This record gives sequence, C-alpha cells and structure tokens, in this order.
Amino acid sequence: MTNVISADRTSINQGVPPAVDGEFQPVSVGDITLWPPVMLAPMAGVTDVPFRSLCKDFAERGLEGRPKSPKTICGLFVNQMITARAFVNRNEKTMNLAKFGENEHPRSIQLYGTDAEYIGKAVRQLVSEESVDHIDLNFGCPVPKVTKHGGGGALPYKRQLFRDIIRSAISAADGHVPVTVKFRMGIDDTHLTFLDAGKIAEEEGASGITLHARTVEQLYSGHARWEAIAHLKEHVQSIPVFGNGDIWEPFDAVRMLRETNADGVVIGRGCLGRPWLFQQLSEIFNGFEPSDIPTLGKVSEVMRQHAERVVDWNGTQDALRTFRKHATWYLTGFPVGSEARRAIHQITSLVELRQVLDSFDPSAPLPLEAYRLPRSHKGGPKKATLPMGWLDDPFADSKLSPEAEQLVSGG
Repeated sequence: MTNVISADRTSINQGVPPAVDGEFQPVSVGDITLWPPVMLAPMAGVTDVPFRSLCKDFAERGLEGRPKSPKTICGLFVNQMITARAFVNRNEKTMNLAKFGENEHPRSIQLYGTDAEYIGKAVRQLVSEESVDHIDLNFGCPVPKVTKHGGGGALPYKRQLFRDIIRSAISAADGHVPVTVKFRMGIDDTHLTFLDAGKIAEEEGASGITLHARTVEQLYSGHARWEAIAHLKEHVQSIPVFGNGDIWEPFDAVRMLRETNADGVVIGRGCLGRPWLFQQLSEIFNGFEPSDIPTLGKVSEVMRQHAERVVDWNGTQDALRTFRKHATWYLTGFPVGSEARRAIHQITSLVELRQVLDSFDPSAPLPLEAYRLPRSHKGGPKKATLPMGWLDDPFADSKLSPEAEQLVSGG
C-alpha cells in the first residue's frame, strides 16, 4: 500500500489508502450478504424511511459503473429501535415506528426488551406480520432513565438474563431471519462485559454482533476504544463482528477494520447530516478515492431531497418539524450565520426551506475539521446509574420492571 496525502481528510487519516482488491470480504448476516460490509446504526427519531432511503441511495451511487455481485446488497439500513412490550401490546407510536417503505428490502429493525417472553412474542410477530428480514437486539443504551432499572447497557452484566433474552429471540425467529446483537464494552472499566456478551451471543446462535467501543459510563464522550473490538474479534470467531464508534470519515472505516480485524462497520452519528458518507464508503471499499466533500450548494440540494422525502412519507408538511434536527446536522461546520440557523428551525413548508437554502453561498466549503464534530448525542463521562445491588452478583437471576423498557435511542 502506498501512502496517500490528501486535503480531503483530517490529520488522523493522512496516509490511509483505500482498500485494495481482496483486502476485505463481503459479510454474511444469515442469508444477507453485505458489500461493502456496512450497516446504518438504528437511531431513534432518525433512521426513519426518508433517511434510510437517502443513505441507501448514496451507497448505491458509490457503486455505479462498477462490478457488483447480484448476491450482495450495498449495506444494511436498520429501522429505528422499537420496544418488544410496546410492539406486542400494539402501541400506536411503536407500530408506526415499525413501518417500512413499500419497496424497502431487506427489512431490518432493532428490537429492545428486558423480558425474554415479550422478546419472543415480538420476534414472532415481526417475522409473521411485518415480514422483516433481519432483527438486531439492542443492549447498548447508556441513558440513566433506562440503566437505573437495569436495562440498556446495564443488562449484559446479568449474564443469565442476557442469555435468556437472546435465546428467546433466536428460538422465536426459528431460522427464518438472522438475529444480531449490539452492546457496549460494559458498565465501566471495572465491570467490562463485552467478551462474555459476545461469547454468549455466539453460543446462542446469533448471526453477528456489534460492539460500540465505549462503556455506559463514557456515554458518548472521549474516543471509541477500537482495541476492544480487536479483543472481541479474537474472542469470537465463528460469527461476524462489527465495530461501531468514531467513524466520521470513510477512511476511518478501513482504518478500523485494519486495526481490529473486524468484519464490518456500523455507522451512527458519523452520517448525521452527512448521508453521502455511504457513497464514500462504497467507493473506498472498492479501491477508489472517495468523492469530494460537498460544498454548501450540494449539501443544500441533499437537504431539499431529504425534506421532500419526509413530506412524501408522512403525507403532510407539518412533518418538517422532524426535519429540523437533520437541518442542524447538515449545517454543522458551515459558515451560515445564526439568523439562517434560526430560520431553519422555524420552517413549516418546503417553500420556506427553499427560501432559506437559496440564501446560502453555494460555493462555501465544509471545513475539514467539521467532519469530526459530534452531532446528536453528546455528554459524559458520568457514573452509571444502576439498581441497588446490581453489581453484587453478575450470575444472579434477575427480572426487571417494565420501566426498563422505555423508548430510548440505541447506544
């Protein structure tokens, strides 16, 4: 490999070349084969149909004019997380979250629950009624309102409960769809669980695992510790291991796989306001230099497309309220001024959005350092909030209250 010096990458990625032919392999998650080996992380309130379709379109654009196997898909774009209990009980909001686009394939969704019985019921319903093709189990949420009840990122500490939930999900799937598992490194550096969690998932028949290389205590602060992904890959070898955390640029993805030997990457905050990252990932994994960082004019066009999809999917321009956070992420790092940012947060129609976007300088570049500016979740480190006595015995039987299943983001 020859070193590459480029103005379109930050200092940490100077000298990182694209993949070379045969360096990385397609990844099979059950009967779904991914190339490039990329997943969009499920994020509550974010990875809805409009955003998923936009990300997938960019991924496919990166493969245009290049050889592509008919047996592979250009990544897995996972729906928002739903809770098992709410889905089984037909909660209206949850049922809406579980919807897919008419031509969306494969249909991938993340499920969260703390009760093995409800997890099993939800999986059976998702397979039979919603025709999902892939289910991801979430054990990564670090927020205190969930961990204080033993849920989210705290749950894998109770090994038997963790095993029971995974076993129930895989049994209910009955081989019809692959089930993967996502988790964090552990509660804190003294109570790490990721090696045990990975081994349990492997033993119970999971089709893959994802490690967000931070602890619950870290929340979203500091740096993801990729060395933990490498340790997990050494420990779990019969199923794919995906790495998650701090992939802000396409070069980060190939660098992560080279440093950790992981099989694939999961993209979370790095694609917020940057859905073209998936085009760049398709390019770099196929040995090409990634497309240029877009100017404000090109970003404005992506924002228009995204907003139009939001309106089309929801059937009303009132839905643009949900687009405002995306608009903030798109503009992060651009010199657009506080007045324009305020105007974006007040849009109520596509016409108003176009008027604001037309006021921007289309030639304005995105400063390189803005690529690594955190978007969405921030905060930490903060001592994990746990039930009293939670750390006394990791092998004790545990049954959690329904409060541990509040709707939360992934992790």
